[in-house]
Amino acid sequence: MGRRPLPRILTASAPIARGRAYARTAADTATDVLYPLIVVVRGLRGLAAAGRRRWSATPGERRGATLFGLAGCVFAVALLPYGPLLALVALMAAAAWTGRDRTPADTGPGEAETGRLQSLYDALVPYFSMAEDPDPLYAHGGDWQGAFSAYAFDDDGRLTSLELRYPAYFPDGEAEPRARIEQLLHAKSGRGREYLFDWDEEGNTLRLSVLAALPTGIRAQRFVTAPGETVLGFTDPSGVPRTLPVTDGEETRDAPPVVWRTGTRSTEPHLLAVGQPGSGTTTLLRSIVLQALHGGDALVVDGGGTGEYACLAGREGVLAVESGLAGALAALEWAAHETERRLIAANRARQSGRPVPPDARRTLWIIVDRPSALSHLAAADGRSEPQNLLHVPLRHGRTANVTVAVAEQFDALETLRAPVRTHTRARVVLGPATVDQVRAVLGAPPHTTPAREMPPGRGYARLGAGPVHRLQVPDTPDPYDEEAGEARRTAVLELLPRHTAAAPAAEACPDGEGPLPVRAT
Repeated sequence: MGRRPLPRILTASAPIARGRAYARTAADTATDVLYPLIVVVRGLRGLAAAGRRRWSATPGERRGATLFGLAGCVFAVALLPYGPLLALVALMAAAAWTGRDRTPADTGPGEAETGRLQSLYDALVPYFSMAEDPDPLYAHGGDWQGAFSAYAFDDDGRLTSLELRYPAYFPDGEAEPRARIEQLLHAKSGRGREYLFDWDEEGNTLRLSVLAALPTGIRAQRFVTAPGETVLGFTDPSGVPRTLPVTDGEETRDAPPVVWRTGTRSTEPHLLAVGQPGSGTTTLLRSIVLQALHGGDALVVDGGGTGEYACLAGREGVLAVESGLAGALAALEWAAHETERRLIAANRARQSGRPVPPDARRTLWIIVDRPSALSHLAAADGRSEPQNLLHVPLRHGRTANVTVAVAEQFDALETLRAPVRTHTRARVVLGPATVDQVRAVLGAPPHTTPAREMPPGRGYARLGAGPVHRLQVPDTPDPYDEEAGEARRTAVLELLPRHTAAAPAAEACPDGEGPLPVRAT
């Protein structure tokens, strides 16, 4: 028996959700506009209820006299000039006063919140106190109110922000004492969330705040950037001074990007991404390639041999996609010679006073995923080290308009050669990692506490000697991966350049088998 399709009312969940959002927004707006009327109506109901209670409490023998007195008052008001109008105004004023919001103001933390603050204060005493201090701010059995100047809790009673003062003799300029305080506050305030620590050395204050999770729904798309700019991902609004319009689901909004600038004037022309398996380093490289093909050529070396870059084979601007040892060595050797050719061409053009030839100005991207796997195969086969072939593109790539992006896993980080470590000044760490691991790759600790569970593509980025940013890589799955959603794969396929005339179409080999085409240059 064939399956009957679900009714449209059950399958079209997006319009229903959108309609609910519109209805909720309209209700909130109507509530704000009609709030005075709501207060007056609530007050009239209160006055009517009070009148009924007063009438019920009036003895039966006095109700007649009461009605006669009320009738006399109404008659007298009706005879006065502007009497009915003044009576109506007085009634509305009494109703507004009766219907006002009488919710008592929050005068301070509750019993449970006070216990949390006192426990946090007691935990900080060993770190912020000295025996020689005559008037200690932190002391055993002391009160937290003198140390904590501001605080906030959520509906569950968990701390969301805290501002505390600490003694001037605390070594807040050293990394280790600050790390101990941050670790303590992280543990006492609740794990599972990301905290931002803002140290004010001049004022001897520390501000703690809970960061909202970065959005994971921004898919691969054409970003509005200048030539030479690549969007690595998106971060907190307070971390960068600009925003980009992005499509998130079915709506368009502004998001703060982490922009990596390459080219002849870039101070960090090459990138190194490190992470655990499944952390999203391959997704990051795939996103970079899709943006690079908009105005440059790309050479992709897949050291892992997983076929994650098969969608790029035979596309315009893709010079080669290599996953075997022999092909990878040949491609990297060609890249080294091409870098030298570009240097010579640019030098001759400058000496003769002519502009650099167009083939030397067009950006060449060298994408290498997991070079340690190729190094292991080369050592076993007695061939030259593939990473040594990256020395020329890494050292002279900025002048020759050649950009190198390398991705490696943490367990093979020590196998990276000196040229890769030295010349990749743009760094990215994705996936779960300790503070020491992040510091080893980025050269600086993260400004937030790493979360226990991180979605793919979540991590930290640092460009040169700049600050450390939280990062969420755009969702860029393999379009040939059937486990990925249809909308996610379609977004990537729409960004791919068309196939070259000499290359077979992707539909001819849906399984990704067969040799990948290489275009000689």
